Amino acid sequence: MKISIPTTKTFTDLRRRLPYVGCLAGILLLSACASAPPPPTQEMTAAEQSMVDAEQARVSQYALPELQEARAKLAAARTAILNKEMEKARRLALEASAGIKLASAKADLAKAEAVNADMKKNLHILKEELQRTSGEQQ
Repeated sequence: MKISIPTTKTFTDLRRRLPYVGCLAGILLLSACASAPPPPTQEMTAAEQSMVDAEQARVSQYALPELQEARAKLAAARTAILNKEMEKARRLALEASAGIKLASAKADLAKAEAVNADMKKNLHILKEELQRTSGEQQ
């Protein structure tokens, strides 16, 4: 078996080619970073499902402005996907989801306040009835 020892000429050739190899590696690295991000499929699906749930829960009766804003952001996210603006689409889908959650929370609060008001009204009626019946017994 013959072992060859690198000569000065081999090192000189390698030194001449090193900048080209570095440039090629840099170009490959930049092209990998420059590729478009994938569509925000998960974020869009979650936002759309949240919208369906909110519509079924009749959230618009209690928080219409917030729900309309969320709808607009969801539509803008769809447009951004068509325009290949994936980061913008992702951000808009997340904002739409947050808006839907806010609208749902406001609707839940309004429903709870309505139940509370109804219970207070019923309690007042019961107290009046109790006072009326105890006055008749005396």
